[in-house]
Amino acid sequence: MAFKQIAFAFDDIPEEEIKQPPVKEGKAIVVKEEQEPLEVPLPVFEKKKTDNKKTTRGRMRLKDMDTGVDLIEVPNDEELFKKLYYPIGMVAEMFKVNQSLIRFWENEFVVLKPKKNGKGDRLFRPEDIKNLQLIYHLLRERKYTLEGAKEFLKNNKKADEKFALIESLKKTKAFLNELKANL
Repeated sequence: MAFKQIAFAFDDIPEEEIKQPPVKEGKAIVVKEEQEPLEVPLPVFEKKKTDNKKTTRGRMRLKDMDTGVDLIEVPNDEELFKKLYYPIGMVAEMFKVNQSLIRFWENEFVVLKPKKNGKGDRLFRPEDIKNLQLIYHLLRERKYTLEGAKEFLKNNKKADEKFALIESLKKTKAFLNELKANL
């Protein structure tokens, strides 16, 4: 039995309701060969309410990157050098980024060379974490592109010293701001 034509009739729904979800009810008219038109009710689809949750997929907006810069939790040097190796999950938690981003940076930047165990898990030394901190600073705080950050690291041999100076100045600024707030 072959179908000849399918037509939809939404004439019984006022225009105001068509523009606003959910659509109440529509009917499909099915015309078979040599038969009377047959009305078949269509299923009612209501739009589900979605929470305005922040999704974790896709690229991060630049202003969201700015808010995350202050949230990194890399321990100070004394605590950092107590352990010889840190797993990639712990490193990703320190920087509040996905593990895939850390793996991507490892492939892009020559200075990152984590050790891999027999299973293939990446183990980061404290020096690698310091290099990651510098890369994070260049990409997220100073808004360098990947190519620009690579060039900066290649051309500036004393980039680590400059970064350490910037970090100590930030700590001093935070201390003075806290002192000012307590006055």
